[in-house]
Amino acid sequence: MMVIDTHCHLDDECFNNDVDEVIGTAYKEGVRGIVIPGASIHDLEKAQALAHRYEHIFFAAGIHPYHHHEYNEERLKDFLKDEKCIAVGECGLDYYRLPEDTVEKALEKKEQHEIFAKHIRLAKMFKKPLIVHIRDANEDSKRILLEEEASVVGGVLHCYNASKHLLDLANKGFYFGIGGVLTFKNAKQLVEVLPLIPMDKIVLETDAPYLTPMPYRGQRNVPEYTLLVAQKMAELLGMSVTEVHTMTTKNALKLFKALEKIKLDTI
Repeated sequence: MMVIDTHCHLDDECFNNDVDEVIGTAYKEGVRGIVIPGASIHDLEKAQALAHRYEHIFFAAGIHPYHHHEYNEERLKDFLKDEKCIAVGECGLDYYRLPEDTVEKALEKKEQHEIFAKHIRLAKMFKKPLIVHIRDANEDSKRILLEEEASVVGGVLHCYNASKHLLDLANKGFYFGIGGVLTFKNAKQLVEVLPLIPMDKIVLETDAPYLTPMPYRGQRNVPEYTLLVAQKMAELLGMSVTEVHTMTTKNALKLFKALEKIKLDTI
């Protein structure tokens, strides 16, 4: 039994005091691969250090749309040259906290669009997949991905928001990251859309320390809770838990080819 957590913020400050214990526990529980996505330029060195300390941990370099003002292309390029840096992101669009003022809102959107496009171009330059964050911005996100020909590298729609509008991106090399939200009582839309996602395009994630699955919602999320997501997915799709582990691990290996370097158990 093994799974891969394709999105886990182990560089978050809430793991400062026990990150090695968290990693060790997750490994014993069957989490044999972890990807730390970039969010802030200031945390990338911490993510890089963790990736080099553990064979089964990798990281990505990118700037979360909330922090798009931190974008520094030369710094990102330095990280992307690292063999343990296996993706670009997380990057994308997030309109959830846009300012009320119409002019400010338009300017913020424009800046997010420009930085997202730059991330896509970096991914194509380094031939690495994207980790895409989309919140309240489905149409613009899809348009930019298509305009920038992101299908050249593909990637994952992190914390897939159950928008049917995005489903056909599966044909453009994109995977769908499913996490703890699937276990929430108010996840009706995601539960309904889950069977519509091609089985070879689903990957597991936690987004730890955020979006903790039931029955631990409200507490700190940790990578071994990927197993709870897999359990719920198996129930909804009429599969065994082992089948979900196998399916999502194979998918993660196809998405992030560098993960194949891990000495995995038999899948």
